[in-house]
Amino acid sequence: MNQILKIGQIVQTETTGAPCRVVRFLGGGGQGEVYQAELGGKAVALKWYFPATATPEQREALEILVKKGPPTAKFLWPEELTFAAGVPGFGYIMPLREPRFKGIVDLMKRRIEPSFRALATAGLELAHSYLQLHAQGLCYRDISFGNAFFDPDSGEVLICDNDNVTVDGQGKAGVLGTPRFMAPEVVRGEALPSTETDLFSLSVLLFYIFMVHHPLEGRKELEIHCLDLPAMTRLYGTEPVFIFDPDDDSNRPVPGYHDNAIAFWPVYPQFLRALFTKAFTDGLRDYPEQRDVRESEWRAAMVQLRDSILYCTSCGAENFYDVELLKATGGQPGACWACQKTIVMPPRIRIGSSVVMLNHDSQLFPHHVDSQRLYDFSQPVAEVNRHPTEPDIWGLKNLSDEKWVITADDGTIRDVEPGRSARMAVGLRINFGQVEGEIRF
Repeated sequence: MNQILKIGQIVQTETTGAPCRVVRFLGGGGQGEVYQAELGGKAVALKWYFPATATPEQREALEILVKKGPPTAKFLWPEELTFAAGVPGFGYIMPLREPRFKGIVDLMKRRIEPSFRALATAGLELAHSYLQLHAQGLCYRDISFGNAFFDPDSGEVLICDNDNVTVDGQGKAGVLGTPRFMAPEVVRGEALPSTETDLFSLSVLLFYIFMVHHPLEGRKELEIHCLDLPAMTRLYGTEPVFIFDPDDDSNRPVPGYHDNAIAFWPVYPQFLRALFTKAFTDGLRDYPEQRDVRESEWRAAMVQLRDSILYCTSCGAENFYDVELLKATGGQPGACWACQKTIVMPPRIRIGSSVVMLNHDSQLFPHHVDSQRLYDFSQPVAEVNRHPTEPDIWGLKNLSDEKWVITADDGTIRDVEPGRSARMAVGLRINFGQVEGEIRF
């Protein structure tokens, strides 16, 4: 590839006139090329557009984005436009993605093996980030697994390629999205990208993350001999059918071809499967009415999924606390999906309407105990710990700055100061200040 910019070349930032030195080529795409560069002694990413895409409309869109600033720190947002003498077009600088962040494609190809907790955290951060973007009246246009990256150890996300973001309803030109992620009405040519079509793309992205498969690719895909444009329009636009549609089994996943979806679907609790079913049944049919599954619903589901994780005592695999399964089986937790041994339930704490499994490594966060700090998972306020001399005794350690008041099942009341632990017992009630939790076994 003939790179637009050369290693060592200096480009200028338009606003401050600061020199930015090209360090190395990172890659190219349909719009331009991306380089690692150095600006003021700091490593940054530099995108430079091809002449055909360096349009006045693209420049105007970038200027709006630079002025607005990122909705959250999760977006690698355009920070300043750049130019270079003798080089046509323009570019912009943005934060550089750290190597620890991997693409969803790495997950699809099994190059990484994140935990369910990391996946749920990634889902939470994606839903929250796009909610913040949409709340500012912006439309992403191209949500797909090519633009989202996450740390497979922690689940922390970064969202790239933000130069296609537009004010909702004003993006008449530009990308329509990535094939397989576009909403059916966009595929059919009946609508342009919007915050509403973003919601469908987000649902597809989340399905990919958890099922490692596309929600509309089942038997109907196998029956297509040539996946050309008319065939893709039928599959994703005019005749889409969810592979697990409870009322239509015409597009079920086929063993030997769609094994990821077949294996992963029953692993997850009913509340998550119900949301996906809603997104790809009602959510397929209800356009132009409002999409059924909003970012806030996905966000709440991701938190519930994190809180539902429990470990198999036989093999250590992550499983999920599923209330609907317990109702259907008369309280029996079922078998581990990995080893098929009977699951032994750990203690759990009910705080309001939430239930958090108290595993050996579980933590509570401000989100759980402070209604003013919802979705704040920055610092733990409590953690499960083991008694230093009696290993069969487990407690909940106070990591906050506030005193807890606990009430035992026999009515005994005492304080738990910061840094101290409350021994876990059936019926123990913990007053965290704003809310009270009760431990159950």
